[in-house]
Amino acid sequence: MNDATPDRRSDSPAWRAAECAARESYGKLLALLAVRSNDVAAAEDALADAFAAALARWPETGVPNSPDAWLLTAARRRLVDGARHQQATDRVHAAVVAELTPTRAEIDGASDVPDHRLALMLACTHPAIDAGVRAPLILQAVLGFDARRIAAAFMQSPDAMAQRLVRAKRKIRDAKISMPVPDLAAMPERLDAVLDAIYVAYADGWGNPQDLTMDRQGLTGEAIRLARVVVELTDHEPEPLGLLALLLYVDARRRAHRPAAGGYVPLTDQQPAAWDGALIDEAEGLLTRAASVERTGRFQLEAAIQSVHGARRRTGTTDWAALLLLYDDLLRRTGSDVVATNRAVVLAAVHGPAAGISALDAIRVAGRVESYQPFWAARAELCARLGDRPAAHDAYQRAIGLAADPDVRRFLMDRSQLPHAE
Repeated sequence: MNDATPDRRSDSPAWRAAECAARESYGKLLALLAVRSNDVAAAEDALADAFAAALARWPETGVPNSPDAWLLTAARRRLVDGARHQQATDRVHAAVVAELTPTRAEIDGASDVPDHRLALMLACTHPAIDAGVRAPLILQAVLGFDARRIAAAFMQSPDAMAQRLVRAKRKIRDAKISMPVPDLAAMPERLDAVLDAIYVAYADGWGNPQDLTMDRQGLTGEAIRLARVVVELTDHEPEPLGLLALLLYVDARRRAHRPAAGGYVPLTDQQPAAWDGALIDEAEGLLTRAASVERTGRFQLEAAIQSVHGARRRTGTTDWAALLLLYDDLLRRTGSDVVATNRAVVLAAVHGPAAGISALDAIRVAGRVESYQPFWAARAELCARLGDRPAAHDAYQRAIGLAADPDVRRFLMDRSQLPHAE
């Protein structure tokens, strides 16, 4: 490559600077654009164009002193141009032109919420936005998820989720819904969707360790960071404490779950000695703080479930009866097919595989788990324990076909070859 040819390699300074900006500044930049223009979709498009322009120009011109300000300027121009083409006299266009001047003060001081990404997450929970689409909107607008990933998290079809998101953004635009970043005082009433989005973000990163794309790198760490910020800003709210505890319990098992040598190890087969005791101790303290408030919620129950599993490092056994009680409560509160599937596995540990199969059959009646891989993996295991090899084989094939992770796929293939029931 001669000196006149721009360096567009992924390890070039320009690419590294763009990746850093996407990872660390996407949320705050989108917040500045969307909050002022009241059009999340247009802001997303404008910012995407700005990043594309950066990748085209920075290898030639060099990385600017303030990449954030450069990107905000480029996106502002894209928004202004779009507004001019649609309706030059529109008041929204005038507001875009007048108010989207990129200054350091804007980038660093958009609201009294100290974290810019969290600020936009809160903005996406405006009361005028349908409650059921707030968390998906956060995932797409702030964390960069596409409709397929969001749909998988909420067990919906990608087309249906995409339509819901489009309708939400159209409502924001057409009704000119103001999306200011709320003050800290408004956080408690907007927490549910924010916590849901953080949870989904962590689960997505945890479940895709092979995916090294930019938007998934560090996703679990970012989710934990955001959960810590929320805890700091909501001292007396138990559910943020429960969520952070839950994430730390799970993260404590990272090395046992995915050994350095490769492969996948399910929770029941993990060696507790490989768990991170410091993280588990921190999670225990957080869960104790949450319990002192005496207002139990979903994330506290999920954290309590992980606490029971974590106790195996001290006792050497799993208290399945305690887990079943916790899952019963969690299922009553959520009605979730994911929770019901996990409960069926615990039920089988307490009352035998036939009871677990019956519970799985009851879940399947609703028709929402046909594409849910853990359901079929659970069914395969329980059928194998009952000695029903044909049913186990069929369920294993479904689970293997639905497994996106090659390590999980290999694990299931090995399990399917076991010659007898366990």
